[in-house]
Amino acid sequence: MKVLIIEDSPEVVEAVSLCLQLRWPESEIVVTAEGARGVETLRTGQFDMLILDINLPDMDGFRVLQEARSFTNVPTIILTVRGKEEDQTRGLEMGADDYIVKPFRPRDLVARVNAVLRRYSTSGTGKEKPSIIRGKLTLNLTNNEIMLRGKKTKLTPTEAKLLYILMENPEETLRGERISKEVWGKQPTDTDELRTYVRRLRSKLKDNPPRIILTDYGEGYKFVAPS
Repeated sequence: MKVLIIEDSPEVVEAVSLCLQLRWPESEIVVTAEGARGVETLRTGQFDMLILDINLPDMDGFRVLQEARSFTNVPTIILTVRGKEEDQTRGLEMGADDYIVKPFRPRDLVARVNAVLRRYSTSGTGKEKPSIIRGKLTLNLTNNEIMLRGKKTKLTPTEAKLLYILMENPEETLRGERISKEVWGKQPTDTDELRTYVRRLRSKLKDNPPRIILTDYGEGYKFVAPS
């Protein structure tokens, strides 16, 4: 596993690197303290994971994430002291796969990294079903790309997995607990994360007002095939 850490605190870099190398001894760690250099490193290399701080000396970490998502879907975890709800929501909406607030517990970091990697490795949901079609919408599970009325849009693996679950159950209201269990492998402690990903999917589907992913208030979400 090759990991890029964009973080300007040597102590945090040391702690994160130790956690990763104890769990994945074969892992290769690349470190930069500057956001601009981190973006360039991502452009020129192949990485299995990005761990990103928000408070960087040269540019805001959200801008780093925005630039990174313009050319790569590398699994990304934000690791920062900024724990406000609006910061967490912003990070997830911009394409981060998880958001961890410092200080962190080593066991928790390893578990979250492992969960993100697992979601990426299973986001295809099986080689025997490389795509799923509902109405005018096609979800390609090999590259996490959707085609809607002739227009292609890239999804993150987590977005693709969420959409796949909804498309597999058309016209059926799925409760948030079930969706979270299948997407993240856990029961939700709150519904903010799921709502954030639904908003992201609707944005990429240009589903406003919602006609494809409907909210059944108090119950869950329902997929309606676009005509």
